[in-house]
Amino acid sequence: MKGMKFPGMGGMGNMQGMLQKVQKMQAEMQKVQAELQARTFESTSGGGAVKVTVTGKKELTGVVIDPQVVDPEDVEMLQDLILAAVNEALHQVDTVTEAEMNKVTGGLKIPGM
Repeated sequence: MKGMKFPGMGGMGNMQGMLQKVQKMQAEMQKVQAELQARTFESTSGGGAVKVTVTGKKELTGVVIDPQVVDPEDVEMLQDLILAAVNEALHQVDTVTEAEMNKVTGGLKIPGM
């Protein structure tokens, strides 16, 4: 049955070959996902006053705050700097993940990936 052609199915005659391509793509996607999840992403805000590190799994793993920006009279500014840095790092994860997955899928949008 290897390479069996199915008459009347047009360009989809070689089902085995198509299934092999899908399996190869799935394996490559899993590999890329694992590599991305192992990566870390850093972002800063306030000219480097706040630096955060997140993983490819979007887990916050580090926050470094320059002591000079810690002002008890202006806690809101520090909160804003932290939020900006975290949001930028998460955006980096999304952007890199989408770009790397597009390399594997050729831009094909696959639900859940």
